[in-house]
Amino acid sequence: MTTAERPAVRPDLASLRRARELFLLGRQVPDGVPADVAAAWKRARFFGVRHDVLDSAADAPRPAESPLLAAARPVLERIAPTLGAGQASLVLTDDRLRVLWAAGNGPGDPCHDLSERVVGHNSAAFALHTRRRAEVHGPEHFLDRWQDVAAVSVPVRASETGRMLGTVTVSSGLGAECGPHPWAPLAEAAAAAVEAELLSRSRAAERVLLDAYLRATRERGHAVVALDGRNRFVSEAAQQLLSPQGLEELERGAVALMRESRSPRRIRLADGTACAALLTPVPHQGSIVGAVIVLEPVERAAVAPAARGDVGLAGVSVPWLHAVGRAVELAGSPEPLLLVGERGTGKTSLARELGENLPFVDAAEGELGSLVGELLTGRPLLVRHAEQLAAHDTAALNSALDTRPGVPLLVTYTPGAPPGPCLQRLLDTLAARSVTLPALRERPEDIRELLTVLAPRPAPGRPPLSWTLDALRALEQHPWPGNVTELAHLVRALAKGRRATGPVRRSELPDPVREGPAARQLSPMEQAERAAVLEALRLHGGNKARAAATLGIARATLYRKLRTYRG
Repeated sequence: MTTAERPAVRPDLASLRRARELFLLGRQVPDGVPADVAAAWKRARFFGVRHDVLDSAADAPRPAESPLLAAARPVLERIAPTLGAGQASLVLTDDRLRVLWAAGNGPGDPCHDLSERVVGHNSAAFALHTRRRAEVHGPEHFLDRWQDVAAVSVPVRASETGRMLGTVTVSSGLGAECGPHPWAPLAEAAAAAVEAELLSRSRAAERVLLDAYLRATRERGHAVVALDGRNRFVSEAAQQLLSPQGLEELERGAVALMRESRSPRRIRLADGTACAALLTPVPHQGSIVGAVIVLEPVERAAVAPAARGDVGLAGVSVPWLHAVGRAVELAGSPEPLLLVGERGTGKTSLARELGENLPFVDAAEGELGSLVGELLTGRPLLVRHAEQLAAHDTAALNSALDTRPGVPLLVTYTPGAPPGPCLQRLLDTLAARSVTLPALRERPEDIRELLTVLAPRPAPGRPPLSWTLDALRALEQHPWPGNVTELAHLVRALAKGRRATGPVRRSELPDPVREGPAARQLSPMEQAERAAVLEALRLHGGNKARAAATLGIARATLYRKLRTYRG
């Protein structure tokens, strides 16, 4: 827990131990346990973390080199000898709480992943969540093996942007009380030294990126862009080929790809940008510090059309690539996998990409029947809409997972009403191997690619559906409560019903999309009023005089209300 947030009166260690034991027995957490600790215990139970799990860092894959690890290693290696033999451990994690480096022989078994989904409550996860120093003592931990460990963690930030990069943690034996941790000053000093080293290296890396950019413009003679997520170098020729929106999309895609590969590769640009792009990562001191992208104009007819039917994998945003990458990784082994997300986020499409020709049951339309028995024989099964499973089907799946925990079961789940105890048990069992898909409003940069994938094939002799920049901006700003499914319905309706030629204009979009989201939070009354106004406008084809007459208000009042909703 963060030292600054500790209450004046805090339970002693014995009280916390009793409270944890009661929680593990399924009983109510007693009053007096800090709310953040109790909430963290409950999250661990939801994620399916076992309190008695035995994990070892010995079998963990060696962490890949990264700018954080390269900068922190020499700093931490200088600090580590001050820990003393067998007294404490020093640990560095990245922003996903994967352990990048560790030294010392403090109490408690080593671990290669400190995320709450793996080990439950710990100081590194809490420091990353609160963005400040955090301490966790003994029974505040969820795991049995850390009951005699006290740990303090300090977040490491990028000095120029403030972005969270990881944590530095010092763990030691548990004291007589809950804090403050005796090694807290060392953890603070180590994090500050790592941040200073990162800043020094970033300035050197900027020079390396600039040199690579200048070489590319001199040697290739093409349109060149160099970027690292913070800085951009754009030649005049590249400025003529790329719109500001195209440059932003190129940067997002390039930064995501830089994390995956050290080899040059071609990347796809925004729809309508008639040029090919070759991305070459720029290395410096063992890590990738940026990328140089060479753009080459091509004939529009030579641009390969977007693949059809791959909605489940369409997208280049960082949240989407992370979710899909994690799902693909988990689907590589024939064990249960849970895909969680709002309605319409693409759970079923992704599931079908992960397991082609997978037999499936939609719980909203039918029952599992004999498929549970076939699942126990090793036959894969996809269950859609687990939130609508019948009680006996939920019980059958729980029984199957108790009998064979490694069955090849793929489940999609849309959160909504609180699940009953039987369904909650199923979700708790599957939570350890689950992936949450981001909502479309969390990845607006993917909308342009989705438009290409979702658009139906044009009739012979007709051009494909295209969009004006103003229409694209409106689509990217819309909150999409129905997510990709809602976008798909809009695209199909426009492709089928529009009479105009040329790109789709903003004026052709449905009223809620064309008008854009409200610039401020509307009250429930205003939201209902806005919905009625937009529905009246839709019914009358945008004619404000007729809409006002239908609503029983003056046209001036209608205009005033529309201005109110926008600002």
